[in-house]
Amino acid sequence: APSQLIDLARLPELRGVEVEGGALVVGAAMRHVEVADSAVVRAALPALAALAGGIGDPQVRARGTLGGSVANNDPAADYPAGVLACRAEVVTDRRTIEADAFFQGMFTTALGADELITAIRFAIPKQAAYEKFAQAASGYAMTGVFVARYDDGVRVAVTGAAPCVFRWTEAEAALSRRFAPEAVAQIRLPADGLNADQHAPAAYRAHLAHVMLTRALERLCV
Repeated sequence: APSQLIDLARLPELRGVEVEGGALVVGAAMRHVEVADSAVVRAALPALAALAGGIGDPQVRARGTLGGSVANNDPAADYPAGVLACRAEVVTDRRTIEADAFFQGMFTTALGADELITAIRFAIPKQAAYEKFAQAASGYAMTGVFVARYDDGVRVAVTGAAPCVFRWTEAEAALSRRFAPEAVAQIRLPADGLNADQHAPAAYRAHLAHVMLTRALERLCV
């Protein structure tokens, strides 16, 4: 066991929210409730504020942080979907890692053993929305879908359904051609490789992915 524990929560280098060069930069030590309540986040990327406001319960939101969630990479965590969909960059104390290369598997990331996340840089989309079907007791996503629309295409990230957050590339291609719920009406996520546990079988999670995607699009296409 360690002989000393050091609390990094109030280090100014790990805190703060700002818009910089078309990106929303959020300090790693920002708590979920702070992200949810931030006027800067709500103005620049309201879907991220809504995501943060739906994490767990008030106690979790009062203590948990953006950097902690992203570094942990729980298969059912909410933030990884926003990070992956929003072309985010994970900034550490020694380098910058693109989201596509960061999440590598269940509770596994590209971080080194002694590497510290200092901030996340989210590329601000034209439109974005996050929808999840939450496990009733924990608030974790049994399946959650984050949609982010950019000038050059659409990104769709799915969390909770598989051992690690992933991009739904078939949905991305369809929505990049036509951004509407009808564009993905016939698209279904294969159940192969998805999570199956006491909460839901893989086929149900695959079904939820389509339902959550449709709900997100219906919110954006009004």
